[in-house]
Parts: sequence; C-alpha cells; structure tokens
Amino acid sequence: MMKILQREIMVLTNVIKDKVKEKLALEDVFQSKGRIKILKILSIEGELNISEIAKRAHINHNSTRYHLNFLVKVNILQEKTFGRIRIYRFKVEDLRVRAIKDLFEIWENSYL
Repeated sequence: MMKILQREIMVLTNVIKDKVKEKLALEDVFQSKGRIKILKILSIEGELNISEIAKRAHINHNSTRYHLNFLVKVNILQEKTFGRIRIYRFKVEDLRVRAIKDLFEIWENSYL
C-alpha cells in the first residue's frame, strides 16, 4: 500500500513539474525580492548551501527553502546533496538560465 502511494506521489510531482515548466513566465521567476536576492547571490558566488544563502540574503530559513524549492522545480537551480547538506547552483546547461545568470552579472558589474 505504501509503495503504491509513493508511486502516485511521484507521478503527481512529475505532472506538476511539467505544468510549471509549460506555464513558467519570467515574472514568476522574478516574483519576489527574496527570490531575486537568492538569484543574485548565486550568480556571484556560484554555489552555496541553504544556510549561507539565507544569511547573505537576510531571509529566514523557511522562506529561503521555499524559494529554492521553487527554483529547483522549474529547473533554474540545481541541487546537490551531500549527506544532510544541500548545495544550490544555477543550472547553466539551460540557455534561459544562463541568460538570467548573465543578467545579474552584467547588472552587478555595470557602473551607472
């Protein structure tokens, strides 16, 4: 019974991921200041764990986790797990993601 339930949850999760991918708009990615701060920090630092991201963005841990989970689900960030530690970085293999990362790098390096 438990395996059937787990399988159904995995199927539903995949359906949700597909729907999110189809309907993802740029304004969804840049929806909140917190999400923008996280993207900006990761564009500068490369990869960090959740505690370091939360600390640098001045966002509480739960909000940081929420934004990171969203960004992973829509394939903007990649999550690597080492035991209990999760490391996040841009998924630069995707052209759209590379463009977002480049936007932050250009914006931070401009002298207006």
